[in-house]
Amino acid sequence: MNHDNDIKGRFAPSPSGRMHLGNLFTALMSWLSVKSRGGKWLLRIEDLDPQRSRREFSRLIEDDLHWLGIDWDEGGLADTGPTPPYSQSQRSHRYADAMQKLLDSGKTFPCYCTRAEIMATQAPHQSDGRIVYPGTCRNLQSPPSRRPSTRVLVTDELIDYTDLIAGPQHFNLAEECGDFILQRADGAWAYQLAVVVDDAEMGVTEVMRGNDLLLSAAQQIWLFRQLGLTPPQYAHLPLLCNSSGQRLSKRDASLSAERLRRHLPPQAITGILAAMAGIIPSPEPAMPADLVSSFSFDCLRRLPKQIIVDDDDL
Repeated sequence: MNHDNDIKGRFAPSPSGRMHLGNLFTALMSWLSVKSRGGKWLLRIEDLDPQRSRREFSRLIEDDLHWLGIDWDEGGLADTGPTPPYSQSQRSHRYADAMQKLLDSGKTFPCYCTRAEIMATQAPHQSDGRIVYPGTCRNLQSPPSRRPSTRVLVTDELIDYTDLIAGPQHFNLAEECGDFILQRADGAWAYQLAVVVDDAEMGVTEVMRGNDLLLSAAQQIWLFRQLGLTPPQYAHLPLLCNSSGQRLSKRDASLSAERLRRHLPPQAITGILAAMAGIIPSPEPAMPADLVSSFSFDCLRRLPKQIIVDDDDL
């Protein structure tokens, strides 16, 4: 095993429901990646949305990770580590400081558009689900009398980065998403700003997550640069999808941690996930610690972009 104490990964689930097999897959791969190089792994609770986040789900996230055989070096509800708090709902002052820096640099503007208004501007043929902000409020002369959100002014430039799994990536934010939100009209902080501030302050050097967030990485790298911060390396995993080809979500009750724990021991789940990742040849029962020496990015790079999971096989 190579030892690099400067490597730090993180798992940052949202406590809006019970974790599913895809969350466990991400947590396990991230933990193995870091531990295979002697690094540290932190658990951060991304509870930015007060309407959907529940503390009981945060507790269940910790319980499910412990059950699987995964522990963290920093973070969690106990706020263990040098950069507490590790729950985003308690870090508003950090985000406000970063926002002030962007405000002072003239890189933000108030936006009064509703989602419906933005959707009405989208091209009829655009069917990939992307929403590109058209710049409506950039130079607005007569703002309506409602509270605005705050957007950042993105530049027409190419953001290049090399993903540890998906390889070279190229995004022009002006074309892919346009000016994106930093703070919602209701005052809630946007995901993109919060994770940049948190990853920088907590010393995160590697972010592993699903490949539906490749564009988010480009947005975050751009924000890191605007704030004078160094971005981590990104590694975007294949998405686990149900038999209909839809990515797993918390609505897939049959593949929830609750259901999995009732039917299978943790060693079986770990073995199934490791075999899906190609780091062991067949789904033999194992604990996470048993697989540290087997982890390989080469295996992950050979995987398809989506992995179909049939719950009848679990």
